[in-house]
Amino acid sequence: MSLSGLGDPGKAQPPPALFPAPEPDVSVPARRRGGSTHPDPQVPADDAGRQLVFFGADAAEPTVADLAGLLAGPGEVVRMGGTARLSVRVDAAWRVHVLVAELRQRGLAASWEPTGDERHAVRTSYTRVLKPLAAAWLNGPAKRPPATFHLTGRRLRLWLAAAGTPEPPGGFLLGLGESDRECWEPVGAALAAAGLAGTFIGSDEGGPAYRITGRRRLARLAELVGGPPPATPADAWPVRP
Repeated sequence: MSLSGLGDPGKAQPPPALFPAPEPDVSVPARRRGGSTHPDPQVPADDAGRQLVFFGADAAEPTVADLAGLLAGPGEVVRMGGTARLSVRVDAAWRVHVLVAELRQRGLAASWEPTGDERHAVRTSYTRVLKPLAAAWLNGPAKRPPATFHLTGRRLRLWLAAAGTPEPPGGFLLGLGESDRECWEPVGAALAAAGLAGTFIGSDEGGPAYRITGRRRLARLAELVGGPPPATPADAWPVRP
């Protein structure tokens, strides 16, 4: 199905036809890619290590830990028994293509469906692989970054793919979850630590989001997230000067 078809909520198709996905049990592929299988709840949120904070998206292999970038933005994670599922609502068809491909790179089965507000919901299957990530980010039903949360290039790349919006004449918005007030301040601190100090904007200004401005910061953002994924509109991704 074309991107225009995907963008029309009335033309939903079974996700497997668009995005054939592997089985949800990914413990072996995760090991093969270098991902962590350690049961410590902090590991999937931070196993990339602080030394990678200033490295770009190409500096390491994709891991499940990168999904913390979606949770820094509007992503949600829920638990069920010994499993968890991650989901995120996006506003454009190209984001669906990019995110499903990114999830598959990490060995996770993913699907999508149109919502009633001309958006799309992308979600993983319930899997035990995501349980530690949920344990690190959930305080009861509320989402909050773990104390050691930091942003790497790959985490920023996923956040940008889900909720990054250019703001002419020179800026970029990184969208946040509307009800994730406990996340806003620590996520802003993580942006600043990565050299991307942003200005928080509220719902009345088109947020909640962090606005990244300035030639150096925008160049830094482009450096960290790497080149645009396939299917990304030319004007929807930061470019290196």
